[in-house]
Amino acid sequence: MIPAVDSEFRRVPMSCAMTVDLDRHFRRESFKRYALQCGLAGFVVLILLLILDAVTQTVLIAALGASAFIAFAVPRSLHSGPRNMIGGYAIGMIAGCLMAMLESAMNVQGVGAAHAVMVIFGAMAISLAMFTMVVTRTEHPPAAALALGLVLNEWDLLTLAVVLAGIVALSLIKRLVLPMLLDLI
Repeated sequence: MIPAVDSEFRRVPMSCAMTVDLDRHFRRESFKRYALQCGLAGFVVLILLLILDAVTQTVLIAALGASAFIAFAVPRSLHSGPRNMIGGYAIGMIAGCLMAMLESAMNVQGVGAAHAVMVIFGAMAISLAMFTMVVTRTEHPPAAALALGLVLNEWDLLTLAVVLAGIVALSLIKRLVLPMLLDLI
């Protein structure tokens, strides 16, 4: 096998059957930095999950994992700023709660019909969250997933408070360690 070389990636032969594409910015000397930064993101999520999982449904706080990726892999990205992270989650919560309440108010009978209505309102929650985030310049993709999760799962006010506290904590922690972080992608 002859490794291909281009300007974006470097192919490294792993065995006769497979190769691994490595980012051209990733070098042996930056391994420690990458590992430290990714480990820090994992540690922050671990602490948040230990605290938040005790009081709410894990499925609704799963979006925090995607937010942690954005915050720690591309810390200087527009999408990882506090305006986008916290604002996006606030919009995702409002869109998800609104669509969940409208879906619940329809009181559709029959398992198949109720499921179809739930799916439709879930899609509408994503659309509403996406539109509102774009218009207000608070785009944060995991917040759209939160909107969907609020339609598809049961929740209460404590759940909303815990998720909001989680994204605020993630945003604050990222802000504190920002001078040590690199954009990994």
